[in-house]
Amino acid sequence: MAVQNLELLDFLKKTPLSKAFMEEAKQVMPGGVTANIKSFAPYPIVMKGGKGAYLTDIDGNRYIDYLLSYGALMLGHGHPAILQAVRQQLEKDGTSLFGTPHRLEVEMARKIQQYYPSMEMIRYTNSGTEATLLAIRLAYAYTGKYKIAKFEGHYHGGYNQVLFSVNPPLEEAGSPSEPNAVAESRGVEPYQAEQTIVLPFNHLDACAEILRKRQHEIAAVMLEPSQAGYIPAQPEFLQGLRKVTEELGILLVFDEVKTGFRIGIGGAQSHYGVQPDLTALGKVIGGGFPVGIVGGKKEIMMVSSPLLSSDVFDNSTSQKSRAKDVLFHSGTYNGHPTILSAGLAVIQVLEQEMDRVMANTEQLKEGIRTLFARRGIAVQTVGLGTIFNVVITELEQVRNYRDLQQSNFELRRKIDFHLLAEGIYNKPLNRYSLSVAHGEKEISQTLEAYDKVLSQKI
Repeated sequence: MAVQNLELLDFLKKTPLSKAFMEEAKQVMPGGVTANIKSFAPYPIVMKGGKGAYLTDIDGNRYIDYLLSYGALMLGHGHPAILQAVRQQLEKDGTSLFGTPHRLEVEMARKIQQYYPSMEMIRYTNSGTEATLLAIRLAYAYTGKYKIAKFEGHYHGGYNQVLFSVNPPLEEAGSPSEPNAVAESRGVEPYQAEQTIVLPFNHLDACAEILRKRQHEIAAVMLEPSQAGYIPAQPEFLQGLRKVTEELGILLVFDEVKTGFRIGIGGAQSHYGVQPDLTALGKVIGGGFPVGIVGGKKEIMMVSSPLLSSDVFDNSTSQKSRAKDVLFHSGTYNGHPTILSAGLAVIQVLEQEMDRVMANTEQLKEGIRTLFARRGIAVQTVGLGTIFNVVITELEQVRNYRDLQQSNFELRRKIDFHLLAEGIYNKPLNRYSLSVAHGEKEISQTLEAYDKVLSQKI
């Protein structure tokens, strides 16, 4: 394999077993992966172990992990509190799955409501994607309208209705004030482009104009309060959006799968003081296990109550109600007791450690900015709480997807590959997440690696 990019030389030398593994994996899985997000060129690093803030690959290389499974592992790898909670649940209950209501469903719901008071009632799902999918169905059922509005650059899961304008080519994206709905996958039905309206993030006037024009079609506006988890909404934008949606009878849905428990334990809605109608949570609250939660106003959530009508699985012959009179939501693994035990352990640890993790994140961000400034490279560490991204740009402020496109992706990619060779793990171009396991030692080593790369490699 000819190497033209010098930043790949050390990467290739250090990871020959990952390369060989991926060649084998391609024989049994398309592209060698079971999720496209795990792939990157020339090949992803294959891991064999994790502990605390560290990952070890199959070549024996050890890394400080800043990907943290795309932010999910806020306690790091193999935290004792999670391991103990899982063991205790299995030993106490004698099973990993009841298939019935159980005590932990209510216990976790009460804890979530403590930090997310907008979630007056909740339902469990098995992923953040499922959570946003249920939120959309709830919005449709409650409003009787069947289109949604999402924002350019925002990701809400891998299903057809929201796979629009997540990362669109600018030549196809349309006007900055009225973006086009650009499909992001093969297999997305063309009619979905008419069902999904794309809005410009952090541009309130333009959003309000679109929403007023189409208020009788749109059931809900869904957004990440921080785009991709790290480009924050401007406070006046989020407050204005809440006011406009209430005025127009459009539900406001916060997708806090990335920001929940990372901007703060109470998520973006606590940070901004804005309460949505519905909220989707995921990632961090699973402690490394698959989970999602949808919650919101009681009158909206009650649309899904099986007590209101018959159900698709109800074999009784009721003459007064039909299955289609109630919103259907089910799942064998919803409210999985082992996962809820892990989630409660996560929250208990964060109640003690959250401030420290946030302070450590700010220390790392400041250190990175200082090192870039010494070399005269304009950079921003964009993000709130325990999640951020390194954006190499001359712009004073990065407010949305189109601002982000003006950054120097090629230099960032080169830096990321050099950092991999120095034992700093992140998928190239991805955001950084910290955990309770990232302390002074890890931050110091990370800044030393940055210093070396910026001084000797760039």
